[in-house]
Amino acid sequence: MEEMIEFTKVHGIGNDFIIIDGMDGTVSFTPSQVRLLCDRHFGIGADGLIIARPSSRGDAFMLFYNPDGSQAEMCGNGIRCLAKFLYERDIVEKDVMRLETLAGMKRVELIFDGSEIAGAKVEMGKPSFKAEDIPTLLRDDKGEAIDVKLQVGKGKIKVSCISIGNPHCVIFVDDVQEAPVKEIGPRIETDKAFPERTNVEFVEIIDSNTLRVRVWERGVGETLACGTGACAAAVVARYQNYCRSPIKVELPGGILAIDFASDGTVYMSGAAENIYNGFLALEFENKLEKLYSKELKEAGG
Repeated sequence: MEEMIEFTKVHGIGNDFIIIDGMDGTVSFTPSQVRLLCDRHFGIGADGLIIARPSSRGDAFMLFYNPDGSQAEMCGNGIRCLAKFLYERDIVEKDVMRLETLAGMKRVELIFDGSEIAGAKVEMGKPSFKAEDIPTLLRDDKGEAIDVKLQVGKGKIKVSCISIGNPHCVIFVDDVQEAPVKEIGPRIETDKAFPERTNVEFVEIIDSNTLRVRVWERGVGETLACGTGACAAAVVARYQNYCRSPIKVELPGGILAIDFASDGTVYMSGAAENIYNGFLALEFENKLEKLYSKELKEAGG
């Protein structure tokens, strides 16, 4: 690598990300390089890697990688962090921006505390309940997957599945702290009923406007927060008349506010906070180069 790579570490209520300016179109990483960057012992450590790229349709494009090296359609907490990054770096000089993702265009409005950016409100779009949009092999007689049974181990559990730009499987529980997130979360994530894997939300109803949620994220594991997971939990709770808008979603890392427009469009509001800026050390960049050469050789390149 010819020059040191600069990055910013940002978190949205405990969901932390590495963000890199790739607006010149030259920055890219292989899956093994992403895994090393996100490794909490041998790399920077993060729940995901975000590369800001140019967009012909919006103000910027959000390229998002899970820490296992796989790409995801988008990330609700991550897109708030990206908007903060773009504004503070003078890459996008707008407090309301349009960010392109693999899940479509998202409108993001920055939230200020005085002159400081405290967070953002994201127009998440309209959820889909159609099984083929999620996608899932589970379905009811309407072609949806609401309150359907999923075989997990020796028993069956009731789940509801939706897409909010990426796949989600929502499970309502009596006590989310006691929910077997780490035991059945990975089983459901990789179940054959979900061809592209799925995020899994364990949801406790506190009252008609409050949910408490833990999330097993696809390609990540349990995280302190998940923006799209919070939206999915709120959408299903509202759809099944357990809650009404606005809905406060309590996650281990903090609180997200979920609201709905009259046409069903979902809005998510929450914090975004910088942790530190830095440069990759030359020694670490050389390690990334070796990983790239190894992957290229294994691919026959």
